Amino acid sequence: MNALFHAIAFLTRLPVPRLSAETKDWERSPAFYPVVGLLLGLLLAAWSWLMQQVFPASLAAVLTLTFWVFITGGLHLDGWMDLADGLGSWRDREKIFAIMKDSRVGAMGVIAAILLFMVKGVALYEIASSGWITMLVLPPLLARTMLVAAIWFWPYVTEKGLGSGLRSGLTRTIVAVGLCGTAAAIISVYQLRGLFVVGLSVVLAVLFTQRIHRRLGGLTGDCYGALVEWTEACALIAIVAAGRFV
Repeated sequence: MNALFHAIAFLTRLPVPRLSAETKDWERSPAFYPVVGLLLGLLLAAWSWLMQQVFPASLAAVLTLTFWVFITGGLHLDGWMDLADGLGSWRDREKIFAIMKDSRVGAMGVIAAILLFMVKGVALYEIASSGWITMLVLPPLLARTMLVAAIWFWPYVTEKGLGSGLRSGLTRTIVAVGLCGTAAAIISVYQLRGLFVVGLSVVLAVLFTQRIHRRLGGLTGDCYGALVEWTEACALIAIVAAGRFV
């Protein structure tokens, strides 16, 4: 349970009991990231439903997106903007890292954030209008599941840092069971639409991660955050597309 509490405290604003000081609990916490994603997804779906009972669909979508940012503390959004600033500079690798570490947000980061909010906001509106609110469970769940995959299957830029410490606590068995179990659960509940959403989201997330790896030679904490935002947006798009083609 201590590892789960570490995962919740790190990825959300949700209150948890006092965290243990054991390093092993922190290192094991990534195994519970999909659980946190499921929890976030359930809260997101419930909040969206509640907002639609009170407000028009358009305002409900905006308030749902606001709640989404609030409950995660904007943790991943910061990484999304930092990565956009770095890659958008078209500089060499070391300069990109320097830009990403800068606490100031540049033009590319602002543009990336605006486009991300537009995509998420409109997708939330379309999903709510179509009556598929329960499928809002999927984007946070898939994003945190892909985060676990990225931590394990792609190298961290340096031997030190958050990602390297988290990777050391993972095992192939936990990751394999977690990834397969998540996919199987989604597909069993949502059937063909679930298969479509999972398949498209995973493919796009892998392509995104591989592109970053080739450009930077590894991943950083900002890259992990950007991956979460990217996967969530892709999953929302996939849900909307599933309603039209599946």
